[in-house]
This record gives sequence, C-alpha cells and structure tokens, in this order.
Amino acid sequence: MEKKVIYSAVQPTSQLTLGNYLGAVNNWLKFQKEEENDCIFAVADLHSLTIRRDAEEVRSSTLSLLAQFLAFGLDEKKNILYVQSHVPAHTQLSWILNCYTYVGEMTRMTQFKDKSAKHADNVNMGLMDYPVLMAADILLYDTDLVPVGIDQVQHLEITRDIAIRFNNIYGDTFKVPEAKLGKAGAKIMSLSDPTAKMSKSDPNPMGRINVLDSEAEIVKKFKRAVTDSEAVIAYDPENKPGVSNLLTILAVAENTTPENAAKECEGLMYGHLKMRVAEAVSAMLKPVREEYARLISDKAHLMRLAKDGAERAAERADKVLRRAQKAVGLLVE
Repeated sequence: MEKKVIYSAVQPTSQLTLGNYLGAVNNWLKFQKEEENDCIFAVADLHSLTIRRDAEEVRSSTLSLLAQFLAFGLDEKKNILYVQSHVPAHTQLSWILNCYTYVGEMTRMTQFKDKSAKHADNVNMGLMDYPVLMAADILLYDTDLVPVGIDQVQHLEITRDIAIRFNNIYGDTFKVPEAKLGKAGAKIMSLSDPTAKMSKSDPNPMGRINVLDSEAEIVKKFKRAVTDSEAVIAYDPENKPGVSNLLTILAVAENTTPENAAKECEGLMYGHLKMRVAEAVSAMLKPVREEYARLISDKAHLMRLAKDGAERAAERADKVLRRAQKAVGLLVE
C-alpha cells in the first residue's frame, strides 16, 4: 500500500502553547500512529527570519523546537524530523517557483497584509514571499496532505495554484497537495482575552500557557485568568467566555466534557476553579517538561538527530528539485 505523505512545519519563534499542544500536536501524534501515513515534520527556521531576531536566539529556539517535537512523542525513526535550512533544496526550488508566481498574488495574501501592518518598519521581501517558500517546502516531498486550520487554507491554495500553473506549462512535475482540515475539537482561548484564540504570538505572555512553563508559572497565569463578576460556574461560551474557557481546558486535561467539568465544579469559588485547572494542566504537561529537560541537556545528540533528519529529507527533496530544474531547462545531471 502506498503511504500518504503528510507534511507540517512550525516556525521556531517561541515556545508552543497549550493550544498548539491540544490541537496540532495531538493530530500529529494520531497521524504518526496510522500505518498508512508517511509523516514529515520541519522546524521552519528560514521562515522565522522575516522578523528581525538575535542570531543566538534563532539558533537556540530552533534546537528548542526540535527538542519539543521529540518531547511531545514524535518518533524520529517513524517520521522525518529536520530543520528547514539544513536542506538547501528548499531555497533552490523557492527561486524557481518565484518565477511562476505573480506579485499581485503575494500582496493579496491576508497574512502579508496583517504582518505588514504589525511590522510597518520592516516590510521585507521575505515577508511578502513567505508563501512561495512554503510552497517549495510542501512540493519538495510529493506531499499528499497538509494539516491546516481553516485560517491557513489560503496559503495551501496558493501552493496548489503554483503547482498547477507549473504543471500546465511543463507537464506533471509536482504532486498537487490537498488540505487535511483538523476535526473540530477543543478551541483554547487566551486567558487574558477569552474572546481571542490562545496564540504563541500573543504580545501578552499572561494570555497563553506555554508547554514548557513551570508549575509556578502555570498557577500564576491561571490565577490571573479573566472570568466575570457573576461567581457562577457554568459552561456558556457566549455569555461566560472566560469561565467556559477554563472548563474547556479542564475537560481536555481530565478527558471529559466541559459540561461534565461544570457539574463537577458547581459551587466552587472562581479562585478554586482556577487552581483546579492549573493543577490539571501542570500534571498533563509534566512528562513533556521532564522529557524536554532531558533532551535539551544533550545538544550534541539533538544536532546528530537534526543531521540524520536532514539527510533523509534531502534524499527525497533533491529528486523533486531535479525534476523542476530539468523542466525549466537548467543544466543538471
């Protein structure tokens, strides 16, 4: 049976959050268990350069994210885990694809508009060209499926458009990937603004739980979580978003439903509810924190894993790159 190639990449710009862990990471772990899947996970360090960052921070966060991947339970033997910049084919194919992408397509991208507004002092070409590098990331591995949220579909659509355009000119060179939309599940909201999704890019660190936060940090953040003035515990996302968010998080941590969590916590003061959620989340993340601490203490081992992953990734990527190079007439063997 031919396996389905699933590709996913994450920028090493900050620690992953509880929302990432309960959403994307849990889906990755499910994909990993299914024999019909051939999974590739990348640390997208090149993408992270669109925002100015200290060089040492880029290096340390890249290694940290690789360690987080492993601490979550991603298996480097079952999957390919690698760092994007370690495979030169990504930037080589990106240039070729640039020549088949229109400027108007890039300037219309929602993410470019949003990030240009947020970083008006640094609207660089990398920021605009981000989707083309992302297209190269995906197309290099003959990817079948790309796990995306509904807000990321536009990026995959431009990848498909570029691949189809290229194939129409040169014949079947690239496999055209499909979106793998995640099943609707628990939506984790910000602790400081429960009407907004919890995000690793949230400028307010108190709004998010990072997967590597200490128990003390987790307790501190939940203690400050926004609720309401009613002092009634009920699951009602529309009218009680803060309390409902706490119940959703508790439900996921204790493998129940928000409604059941509300019944179990009925009559508690909000302060007691917050402590119960904090303790449940800390217990859930404790194995990840401990495994991460073990992994990050041996950087030489992580570098060896990164090297092995890059070699396996390059073996595949180079074949697709050669197809594209030959198609456009570059001198390759």
